[in-house]
Amino acid sequence: MKKTTFKMYNFIKVLAVFFITFSLNAQDSAQKAKKLLDDVSAKIKGYENIVFDFKYSYSNPNSNLNQESKGNVSMQGEMYVLNFMGITRIFDGKKIYNIVPEDEEITISNYDKEKKDELTPSKMLTFFSSGYKYSMDILQNVKGRKIQYVKLKPIDANDKAKEILIGIDYQTKHIHNLIQVDKDGSKSTFTINSFKTNQPLSKNHFTFTESKYPNYYINRLD
Repeated sequence: MKKTTFKMYNFIKVLAVFFITFSLNAQDSAQKAKKLLDDVSAKIKGYENIVFDFKYSYSNPNSNLNQESKGNVSMQGEMYVLNFMGITRIFDGKKIYNIVPEDEEITISNYDKEKKDELTPSKMLTFFSSGYKYSMDILQNVKGRKIQYVKLKPIDANDKAKEILIGIDYQTKHIHNLIQVDKDGSKSTFTINSFKTNQPLSKNHFTFTESKYPNYYINRLD
């Protein structure tokens, strides 16, 4: 075997080993990421109810838009009470009630479970179960907590998201934050500030009581 041919053979051999190793590492990263996300989903579904406070920020460099808001959620199964941007939304399992104190107006509509783009608090904590390619990302220390990030790439080429990063508390398996970067350059960050589980909620916590809003205009869509 000529010297040049031998060198080329070695180069191809090394290159092949590199790509095989890279492929195996990528598979291992995907498996670890999926396992961690499955652990998060299982943990969430195991609680009787969840109450958390959050901060939401949105920025779009193309329009010089920067917004930041805080809110809170209490949820039990699919039912929830969400307070965000001055609006209270209640879902009792059948109907959705949007209460706007500033306008003294309430909108009532039926819940359509077939509407896939309907965002609910439970989906916010479990949406990542399917439809994405997964990989492990950086590990950060946040105030003494180990936050492991998992990177999600949408499988659907028409998805507006370019990538999503989910920060997970490695010890509790709770979500710390979520960062979504869209193809248009906009960025959304959702951070959970406090997270409580199995709280003593009243039996009417997710019930809309019309008598509490005597002067409100009620718009019934269904």
